[in-house]
This record gives sequence, structure tokens and C-alpha cells, in this order.
Amino acid sequence: MLLPLALAVLVVAGTVSGFSDAAPRHRAAPKPGALLARPAPRVNAKLTRRLRAATWRWQVVMGRRRSRLVAPLDTRKALRYWRREARRARRLAAHPPHRLGWLCIHRYEGSWRDSGDPYWGGLQMDRGFMRAYAPRLLLRRGWANHWSALEQMWVAEHAHRGRGYTPWPNTARFCGLS
Repeated sequence: MLLPLALAVLVVAGTVSGFSDAAPRHRAAPKPGALLARPAPRVNAKLTRRLRAATWRWQVVMGRRRSRLVAPLDTRKALRYWRREARRARRLAAHPPHRLGWLCIHRYEGSWRDSGDPYWGGLQMDRGFMRAYAPRLLLRRGWANHWSALEQMWVAEHAHRGRGYTPWPNTARFCGLS
């Protein structure tokens, strides 16, 4: 008698557990906003650092204040910002204000790579001139014959703001710039 009763209890217990397996399980509802909170995708911080360095380099050469951004360098926001700033700095640097004057002076002064002592570069800058108007560039890149033509023109533009064309008196007169 006990054997059929034990069998009946096992069958009923198995059926109930089978029903519970087929029934959908209740899961806790996600918190509001939990589905939206995904970690922001990361970008290459080296690229962002390179863009920032190029931007700052041209801003210093042009005599402008450095751009600032507080976002971490490995975010998309920072990458977009520094790409835009680098593009803007390169575009501005490519057009020095007195460009025609500098090109005329360069034509009569010498090659952009002229390394003859005591004057260097296409605009014939001496040591005191380079120390006064481009100390960072002088420390980082050496004499003016190692600078790009645009860097030389921007340094000359910086000097022109304070002294006019007096560092190049004969050539300025010949070019009609005095």
C-alpha cells in the first residue's frame, strides 16, 4: 500500500515542478535609465594628443592663446574638439597677415634654409632677433634655417607688430614696404 502512495506523491511532485519550469520566470524590472547608461566608447588618446600638440604649436607660433578642453583625451568629444581646433589653427597659420611683404623680403634676403652666420633663414634673423621673438621655437628647433617658411613669417609678423620693418630696412625700402 505504501508503494502506490509513494509513486503518486512523486508523480504529483514531478508534474508541479514541470509546470513551474514551463512558466515564465519573473525577473526584477530594470531601474529607470539603466538601459541608457552605457559606457562611452573610447578613442585613441594618442591621436587626440597629437592633434592637441599640433594645435598648440601653431597657436604659440601665431601668438595666440592656447585652446583648452577639460574632457578626457580618450573621449569622442575631445577628439572632435581637437580635430576642429587643429584644422582651424592650420588654416589660420597658412595665411600670415603681411604675406606678400614677407615673400618680397624673402626674395631679396635669401633662401628659407640660409644658414650663414650671423643671419639665418629666409628673413635673415640674427640670434638676438630669434631670442626676442621666438624663444620657444629657438629652443625646440634651433636656428631659423631649421624652421618652416610659415614659422619664419609668423615670427617676423610678431616682430613687425612691435618694430615695423626696421629689422629689414634696405629690403623693405626696395619692396616698397617702409
